[in-house]
Amino acid sequence: MSVALDYAKRLIAETSVTPATGPVFDAMEAMLTPLGFDVHRFRRGEGADGTDEAPVENLFAIRRGPEGSSHFAFAGHLDVVPPGDGWVSDPFEPTERGELLYGRGAVDMKGSIACMVAAMHDVPQDAGTVSFIITGDEEGPALHGTRALIDYMNAEGLCPDLCLVGEPTSVNQLGDMMKIGRRGSVNIWLTVDGTQGHVAYPHLADNPIPKLVTMLAELDELVLDTGTDWFQPSNLEITDMEVGNTAHNVIPAQAKARISIRFNDVHSGASLSERVGAIAEKHGGRALPIISGEPFLTAPGPFSEMLAAAVEAETGIKPEQSTTGGTSDARFLRAVCPVIEFGLCNATMHKRDEAVAMPDLDTLARIFTRAALGALALDTTQTEV
Repeated sequence: MSVALDYAKRLIAETSVTPATGPVFDAMEAMLTPLGFDVHRFRRGEGADGTDEAPVENLFAIRRGPEGSSHFAFAGHLDVVPPGDGWVSDPFEPTERGELLYGRGAVDMKGSIACMVAAMHDVPQDAGTVSFIITGDEEGPALHGTRALIDYMNAEGLCPDLCLVGEPTSVNQLGDMMKIGRRGSVNIWLTVDGTQGHVAYPHLADNPIPKLVTMLAELDELVLDTGTDWFQPSNLEITDMEVGNTAHNVIPAQAKARISIRFNDVHSGASLSERVGAIAEKHGGRALPIISGEPFLTAPGPFSEMLAAAVEAETGIKPEQSTTGGTSDARFLRAVCPVIEFGLCNATMHKRDEAVAMPDLDTLARIFTRAALGALALDTTQTEV
């Protein structure tokens, strides 16, 4: 059994539905310690702000190179989404069928993390400093995960020069796409208040539903932009409407909706929130925005060229540099250093019977070895966020 496959099985075997704690981090620590890494683990979030939420576990591991050497980081998450029903085999019992390894997290992203650790078997310590930034809260609210790790790195003076996040970015085959940026994300809750009353006496009531519908129609007609050189157009989607009126003869007192905007670097979360808020106010409503992340771009240059060369050397494929898809913890890490995402094929992520092609694990481990060595040899003053 290859090292990458062995590590992947050990991680998949630990149940770690978000937020992850305990055994899956034990397994991770047991892999890193023999490779010379100092491992720091901590929990954040239990009882924060008076809540009874579950704690989040985080892990920062570092193997220091020579004094003054570059610092490269691998980043990822050990938490997974709930498996759901209908799996052919136990989702937390890694199972081989043909060339595929099945299990929750096989591609998103325990498989990639396994390959990162396996890669370190072939990266000598004198090549430079390498760290692992691993959270148990990426698939959840992401409040006490990578952001807490960034706080720790800043406090300890351990911020890397470059970072590679192992999200499953490949589409049709390993190596065909990497992410050099992501669009931002903001969700906005909309509320319109009215006056409850009998439907037969509308003059004594104030129906909030027509106001909300008119507001949503105006929002739905917005053309936010036409895209940029590296980003697709921003899009606004209506994701929920709620009245909750169970009586057929009552005009309700309140109507609610929710919209989600994925936006490029033409905008900021604050500017879009202000724009939507003004439209909501015009129609007698109010808006509550929650910004999940701002757009970012790691400008094409030495870092992306090095990674593309590493991928092509092992797969024969030159990866497309893309900013498509949803958000990831790269949206936080980009404030620390230039960050790129690259990993396994994403066709089965979050799906029933999630699976990874076992030969891809070995290939990805070799790519990660090349990436680490290449990143440590780069002149990081020439890379840009």
